Amino acid sequence: HVLSTLQRLQKLLAGQELAGGPTHRTMPWGSGLLQPLPDAGCSGSLLTPLPLPSEICPHLATPLHGRKLGKQVAVGHEVHFLCDAGFQLLGSKSRTCLQNRTWSGQQPVCHSMNDCASKPCANGGTCVDGVQCYACLCPSGWSGRDCQTPISSCRYHPGPEPLTRICVHNCVNLPGSYRCVCPEGYLMHTDQNSCNDVDECTNRQHNCSRAELCINVFGGYRCMHPECPKPRLNTSYVRTSKYQCERNPCPMDSTVCRLAANSVSFHYLPLQSNLTMPRVLFKMSTRRLVGDSLRFAITGGSNQGVFAVARSARHTGELILTSPVVGPATLQVELEMSQLAQKVLLGKHVFKVMTFISQYEF
Repeated sequence: HVLSTLQRLQKLLAGQELAGGPTHRTMPWGSGLLQPLPDAGCSGSLLTPLPLPSEICPHLATPLHGRKLGKQVAVGHEVHFLCDAGFQLLGSKSRTCLQNRTWSGQQPVCHSMNDCASKPCANGGTCVDGVQCYACLCPSGWSGRDCQTPISSCRYHPGPEPLTRICVHNCVNLPGSYRCVCPEGYLMHTDQNSCNDVDECTNRQHNCSRAELCINVFGGYRCMHPECPKPRLNTSYVRTSKYQCERNPCPMDSTVCRLAANSVSFHYLPLQSNLTMPRVLFKMSTRRLVGDSLRFAITGGSNQGVFAVARSARHTGELILTSPVVGPATLQVELEMSQLAQKVLLGKHVFKVMTFISQYEF
């Protein structure tokens, strides 16, 4: 009886398999969640596992002005990127979810292909495409995103000595450049950086009278009227040139006249401010030596402390400026050159020297 029952059960199971009836089978996936898949044409349902949290990569953003193809974020899956018309993809076109749960490549961006055309660089700059935006390579003297910011050319002097003054006087910043400016009484040199003094006397750009001497100085001129010493105790002088007076013959019994200077000359020296010292300004000499010695001395003036005299040869002496002088200033000094024979005065010459110090160092 039992045997016959088993045989009928086997026939029944065999008939169900042939009819496509449901059966229970062991799934090969091991642990994990199972979900039904759409019917593939066979009776019954197929199942596939969902990835575990330890097997997925972070979400990837869709680039602006572009698209992302692919939604799977599990290990081994790929995502692809495209840009809209008029935009260029910069970065990785495809990215793969790696075993360490990171994406390969770099996040792509869609960069406009018309930035350089629609936003040109100013002042001769060169447009260069960059990531997400354009950039400008600016010419010398300009800076900023669009090359519209002028660099202070007066502050920055190109060359091995950045602290060198780019202009000898004043510097004016211009857009992307600079311009040197000279003070009144000067003209710009051909190098466009230094200043040349204007000779107002030679160019007749002065208002001195006919009785006056026009003396050119750095940055201007002076009108001078040198006068001979006034008559005193039988001693008188006559002008022999614009710059010199000679003593009239002395009476036979006038010792005062014989001790007075045989001649008086006037000298005008223009100088720049703050010159390096010492500096020889003036030389005194005699054509022939009468007697046995020659003596040079400072005998007067309002600025004797910055001057000195020294003999440079047997018949020649020098006036030396010993200290720097910051202008503007006018210095006066009186020199005397005496000829002696056995310490007896044979004759002397007086030099009246006036020095005009400019307020500028050029």
